[in-house]
Order: sequence, then C-alpha cells, then structure tokens
Amino acid sequence: MAELLRRGYDVYMTLVDDQQIDCVVRLEVGPHPVYIDVQIKARSAGAKQAGTFAAMTIRDPRPNFMFVFYSEGAGAYWVMPSLDLVKEATCNKEGANAGKYSIVFTNTRKDGKPYPRPRFDIWRGNWEAFDAMARNLAS
Repeated sequence: MAELLRRGYDVYMTLVDDQQIDCVVRLEVGPHPVYIDVQIKARSAGAKQAGTFAAMTIRDPRPNFMFVFYSEGAGAYWVMPSLDLVKEATCNKEGANAGKYSIVFTNTRKDGKPYPRPRFDIWRGNWEAFDAMARNLAS
C-alpha cells in the first residue's frame, strides 16, 4: 500500500479482508471516479521461495480487481489484473488446495539468489496497469 501511495494513488484501506480486498484504489477518469479492488501478496527476503505465491483463492476474477505481488528477495513488484492472473497461474486440480491458484514469478541462481522470470516481464513494475484498467472501466 505504501508503494501505491508513494506513486500518487488514492488508496483506501479496508477494515477486514473477508472479501479478498486489502485496499481500494480510487482514480479520477472522466466525469466519475473509478474504483479498483486490490489484493496484495508479499514474500519477505528470508522466504525460501522468494517469488512463489501458492494456494491462492481468487474469488470472482473481474475487470476491476488487481493483484500486486512483491518479492523482497527479488526486489520486484508484479501488478496483474485478476483476469490475467487466472489465465497465467496454475489451478490445482486435486488435493487439499484443489481450486486454488499458484504462480512463480522468480527463478533462482546457482548462488541461491532469486531473479525475476522474463516470462512475467509484462507485469513487472506495471503500475500503469491501474490507469489502463481505470480507462477501460470508464469507457
């Protein structure tokens, strides 16, 4: 959320995360404001798998729902619309996490340091996705 604020976005925090929304971003586009629901996922520098986000429930992917992923170990953010996430992530077919999604944004060097996977470069640091989403919602 701090990164969104630093970038000048108007951020509203939710009191509880029971709707899978950590915050809401309000953007002025056209005559009416546009609201984007945001889910934030983060991995600390000490995490074994710096860019692995597993067993995620993605309720109701929709045009105004954005995910922000942060890997402290890789020093990278990925900003991805929920509709893209359900296309790119792997959905578990069976077991305890059936129906939940997993995505891996990093690879690991021989020295153990994580680095961003080029496959996901389109979403890495893609803060402009908020503005693009807002324009699409306003039209």
